Amino acid sequence: MGLYDRYLLPHLIDFACGMGAVMKARSQLAPQAHGRVLEIGIGSGLNLAFYDAEKVSVIIGVDPSADMQKLAKQRAAAISIPVEMIALELGQIQAADASFDSIVCTFTLCTIPDAVAALKEMRRVLKPGGRLLFCEHGLAPELPVLLWQNRLTPLWKPLAGGCHLNRDIKALITAGGFQIGELSNRYLKGPRPMTYIYQGWAD
Repeated sequence: MGLYDRYLLPHLIDFACGMGAVMKARSQLAPQAHGRVLEIGIGSGLNLAFYDAEKVSVIIGVDPSADMQKLAKQRAAAISIPVEMIALELGQIQAADASFDSIVCTFTLCTIPDAVAALKEMRRVLKPGGRLLFCEHGLAPELPVLLWQNRLTPLWKPLAGGCHLNRDIKALITAGGFQIGELSNRYLKGPRPMTYIYQGWAD
């Protein structure tokens, strides 16, 4: 891991993922979680302030970056809900089958190397009747934007922690074994190749 990835990238991601429109989307999604919550790609903990302490008993965070986890632990100290971190080993979530009531995944599927395998793991650990709550950026419907996403992704990935601009989030979630229950799409403020949003839930 280079100096950029180790020292600068976590703070750049924290800044970009904490901008106003992104935080508004987080504030709409996280309060829907309840019970035992698994947050995939907890990152720097930007969702933590939005969970409802009356509905959530514990938050279990997963993130491959120890540096991002350090930032998340600082934010976890400011809320009343217990927050724990668990490891990913060989792509597997270290948790029993059907052990979470809610799974939260925000601005994360873009960076996971094998997103379908990760979603199948989420499906495995989600309780029957539980929901995957997601807010992700991805493939835009307009051809000019889509073409720019395809052009920019090879350049963008090494600068943005492996982020793909051109993933079809709906198709990935379906391929992971989920059924989409609700989905809304829109552009956030900013460059269109980076800001087309998929937000909703699946079970």
